[in-house]
Amino acid sequence: MGKQSAFGEYPRWEAGYFCKKYSMKTRIAVLSGGYSHEAQISRKSASTVMRHLPTDRYDLMQIDISEEGWFALSGDEKIPVDKNDFSVIVNGKKHQFDAAFIVIHGTPGEDGKLQGYFDMLKLPYTTSGVLTSALSFNKFACNTLLSQMGIRCSKSLIIRKGDPISSENIAMTIGFPMFIKPSDGGSSFGVSKVKQAEEIEKAISTALEHGTEALIEAFVNGTEVTCGVFSVNGKVTVLHPTEIVTENEFFDFDAKYQGKSKEITPARLSEEVTNLVRATTAEVYRLLNLRGMARVDFIIQENVPFMIEVNTVPGLSDASILPQQARHAGIELSTLFSSVLEDALKR
Repeated sequence: MGKQSAFGEYPRWEAGYFCKKYSMKTRIAVLSGGYSHEAQISRKSASTVMRHLPTDRYDLMQIDISEEGWFALSGDEKIPVDKNDFSVIVNGKKHQFDAAFIVIHGTPGEDGKLQGYFDMLKLPYTTSGVLTSALSFNKFACNTLLSQMGIRCSKSLIIRKGDPISSENIAMTIGFPMFIKPSDGGSSFGVSKVKQAEEIEKAISTALEHGTEALIEAFVNGTEVTCGVFSVNGKVTVLHPTEIVTENEFFDFDAKYQGKSKEITPARLSEEVTNLVRATTAEVYRLLNLRGMARVDFIIQENVPFMIEVNTVPGLSDASILPQQARHAGIELSTLFSSVLEDALKR
């Protein structure tokens, strides 16, 4: 039997349990990089995925996307990708893929662009679909929709490039302190915590350097947690949340990636609040029609979880949060990654 949780039994993963038997290795493209500031973080995630997917079952090739172009990485060699059919020529032979394992954080892997491309090619992929990815990537649109569906989110405003800015009206509507960040960005690039009106315009300008819209959110004072979730064979598994304790004023880039925070799994919450966070995560997953692996961020204020954002391509490096939560649940990364991949192949 699998490990028991408050949300039922974790699936029992054994070698080949979910694996469709193929007469030859399944060819998998692991996509990394992208056009955002998160490209290097994505490459770390891709490295972890490449290490943990079983090579006796899969023929893996890393496809790196950057402003320079799309290239298959083979040792020191960079082989151009033919975007007409997503193929590469290796040793004079055309190499095509059975599925794409997308680990690009930010555009074009998290905002629906790659998903639309692969849909046209009829190539399976491991993430949510076009609409869900595009919607979740825009924090204001996503949180507005989820608020209307009963999910608690903080009060917010949106400012687009070229919009007039009234610091006075923003201050009256949102109050202090407030967070100003890109509505369509990630990894805490361009995020400011604003405590007075004089800081608002500069914070909006900073956010717009990293995205097309600036999201202005009311500050929710409480404990920050994040909860991983994934589905296999129609069964949604919600992991135990992780508590984020930062040395900085908020969970910014340095706190995330420069060791200036502690990530405590499981979070130091009561059983009641833990179950509420996990139930809300499952409900967000259902409402948005998410697929594959995802992570939902919250602030817990007076035992009430306020959703902050949804990550449809969460970090997957060995040190990332979702892998930490999987290990706590007794799930090896090799079985997690291969199970999610097999689920995509079935779709």
